[in-house]
Amino acid sequence: MSEKQEIIKQMLELQRQFIEIEQAGKFSAEDYYDPDGDSELAKQKRTYEELATRLVDMAHAEKGSHR
Repeated sequence: MSEKQEIIKQMLELQRQFIEIEQAGKFSAEDYYDPDGDSELAKQKRTYEELATRLVDMAHAEKGSHR
């Protein structure tokens, strides 16, 4: 599996986990929007953002463009 595919797979898993948290009624806006929070939700959001940034950077490198 390519690195891009692995990143996308991880992102989809994080989305699935977020949906489970939200549907279970465990969503907390305070946890979600706390950039330095230690909650699982805050950690998932940071991880997702890091993966998304890597994916965008890879796409730009692939096309020879810049952000």
